[in-house]
Amino acid sequence: MTDDAKASGLSDEERLAQLGYTQVLARRMSAFSNYAVSFTIISVLSGCLTLYLFGMNTGGPAVITWGWVAVGLMTLFVGLSMAEICSAYPTSAGLYFWAHRLAPTRSAAAWAWFTGWFNVLGQVAVTAGIDFGAASFLGAYLNLQFDFTITPGRTILLFAGILVLHGLLNTFGVRIVALLNDISVWWHVLGVGVIVGALAFVPDHHQSASFVFTHFVNNTGWGSGVYVVLVGLLMAQYTFTGYDASAHMTEETHDASTAGPKGIVQSIWTSWIAGFVLLLGFTFAIQSYDKELGSATGAPPAQILLDALGATAGKLLLLVVIGAQLFCGMASVTANSRMIYAFSRDGALPFSRVWHTVSPRTRTPVAAVWLAALGALVLGLPYLINVTAYAAVTSIAVIGLYIAYVIPTLLRLRKGEAFERGPWHLGRWSRAIGVVSVAWVVVITVLFMLPQVSPVTWETFNYAPVAVLVVLGFAATWWLASARHWFLNPDHARTVARVAARKDAPEPVDP
Repeated sequence: MTDDAKASGLSDEERLAQLGYTQVLARRMSAFSNYAVSFTIISVLSGCLTLYLFGMNTGGPAVITWGWVAVGLMTLFVGLSMAEICSAYPTSAGLYFWAHRLAPTRSAAAWAWFTGWFNVLGQVAVTAGIDFGAASFLGAYLNLQFDFTITPGRTILLFAGILVLHGLLNTFGVRIVALLNDISVWWHVLGVGVIVGALAFVPDHHQSASFVFTHFVNNTGWGSGVYVVLVGLLMAQYTFTGYDASAHMTEETHDASTAGPKGIVQSIWTSWIAGFVLLLGFTFAIQSYDKELGSATGAPPAQILLDALGATAGKLLLLVVIGAQLFCGMASVTANSRMIYAFSRDGALPFSRVWHTVSPRTRTPVAAVWLAALGALVLGLPYLINVTAYAAVTSIAVIGLYIAYVIPTLLRLRKGEAFERGPWHLGRWSRAIGVVSVAWVVVITVLFMLPQVSPVTWETFNYAPVAVLVVLGFAATWWLASARHWFLNPDHARTVARVAARKDAPEPVDP
């Protein structure tokens, strides 16, 4: 990794103008705040624990532990490749803009169009997965504290309430979101430390190292252990999503061409370490595998805390987990809304004129915030009829995001030495890291479209391929019917009119 000392002499706003966009969003975020958004969205206290039940059934402790190590390494390769491109093109448009700049001229708009749609799908699914997980853990806490009966309908109501909360927080402006994200980093670090410390020293009984590192469990109904191991990687890979947020926040970050890429890479490796420690803490502290797997709370990590630490301490630390999940969901809505804002700024979403409006008072894309929340709610609704819907949502998040992540890397590999690097780059390691990244994403895209339990019925069907195909079909139809003529075409009358409208818009006023 290289962070060149040479300076272009351009300000962030001037570099953005070079890329074809006018500074509209408020640029108030520091490098730490940019990192904090991605670290918060990865959120090991959210991803690791909300899919811990999935991991217990799909491979058990061995896959939970070693799967985290392997997936974290592969994710670091993907993140390094993305960070290098982010440094060259620091704009909230992110992945689809990168694809447009790196692709051959004749097909550039098409590459950008489909990259953007996969990114939107993945972002919405990540938001849905995070806030649905928070709703599940909040339901578990209410069950323990107030004997709250957990039903799919009540979980969906909690899910909707959390989305509304995150919509409101993101409506108020970037300052409060940046502050909460900064707090979130320390909440996660201290939270992991306190929880793991308690699980290490309080319980009288711990599992053996052999159990934690080698015990294999298969409750999926599939006969192939290899298949179960591969599908079980979803727990770790879902957790390592959303770090493209650092790219989407670059138009609101100082020194964006270095802060953005550093935010991506730092959020991955710090989460890799924190998550490994957290998973070891929970898995060593399992008191009764079967009891905690069948917990009435519906959340085995909550039962592990109760059985290992007692009711009072267990409930208090469960609140720490829920707090982290709420921070995570808030940051996800932030990043999701910036992607929607940027994509609609180029006319790529239905009713784009609405979604890229910016509040003159808060300088935030308020309409995009609420579209992000609504889209996440819709994606979570199948849980009312499908008991495996949450795992499907996480699969959609991984598939959508990682396809969008890897397309610019693939195009950058094809471009070779013609790629104009930014101040942060990988030097001679760029190609090797890029090849590993592309290969890994091909593998996981296939894996997470496969059925996760057997027998496959309407109640256990993995609807991830259906959701991906629906969005892809819609995007392809619109592209062929209309968008191929005007999307990112600076000479088309539709684009000219949109740019003129942006220039004529009244200047936002800082609150």
